[in-house]
Amino acid sequence: MSWIFFTVLAAFMQTWRNALQSKFSKDVTTSGVTLARFIFATPIAATYLAVLYWVNPQVIPTFNQPFVLYIVIASIMQIFATSLMVILFKQKNFAVGSGLAKSEALVAGVLGMLFFGSQLSALGWLGIVIGTSAVFVLSGFTNKGSLNIKTVFIGLASGTCFALTSLFVREASLQLEVPFPFSAAWVLLWVLCLQTILLVSYIAYREPETVAQLKQHKKMTLAISFTSCIGSIGWFSAMALQYVAYVKTVGQIEVLFTILLSVFWLKQPVKQNELIGLALISVAAVMVMWS
Repeated sequence: MSWIFFTVLAAFMQTWRNALQSKFSKDVTTSGVTLARFIFATPIAATYLAVLYWVNPQVIPTFNQPFVLYIVIASIMQIFATSLMVILFKQKNFAVGSGLAKSEALVAGVLGMLFFGSQLSALGWLGIVIGTSAVFVLSGFTNKGSLNIKTVFIGLASGTCFALTSLFVREASLQLEVPFPFSAAWVLLWVLCLQTILLVSYIAYREPETVAQLKQHKKMTLAISFTSCIGSIGWFSAMALQYVAYVKTVGQIEVLFTILLSVFWLKQPVKQNELIGLALISVAAVMVMWS
């Protein structure tokens, strides 16, 4: 059940990363906020992998063609997903933006079953559906006039891209002939390296002023990269051990952390729909863990 520990760790760190990104998006372009997630994360991931090999030496795995393909797709999908989430932050508040993007659990379940060989139990499916329903309750989708079609579309697109990222990350880790957690660590390092190269190249060509913005906010950039990398270690590790849909459903415990952060840091009061949504997520998490 170690995947549960990694999932909770990932959800906790992702809450802080999303909050920092939401705040940072007021001062920096969408691509700049997205790059802040990756730019310092690569050396952190490399250090993590080096420590693993120092503690328990293993062979260097062979990186075959399917592995590289999965890495490329996962990297691009995560860039799109993160950019869409930042756009959400600019349109709606922090809780709504992160809530809509959490539709990924149900999407991962459906796509995983259709294309990736995921075999989920009936109890697991019920938990995923309940968890997804909770996300829509939390996001304010049930309140008329609180959301528009554009916001819903962007949120679902972000969730779909995140789901595809996770599914291809899991497939990539299964390609490596090294034990856990080395497989997850290698995938993370590859993904971060490729994402950093792609984003730096794009920004240097299209938005050179964004680099100057990041230099002016070094502490914030480093904080986003750190929380993102630790969160990714948690996500990648959990997904190497368990089906993506289950991981993402339990990962919705992030909502609890988000509510606490909203109350104590953003000074936002707790709403009734947040309490209802949290109760539904608790039920969903229990179902998935027992499935």
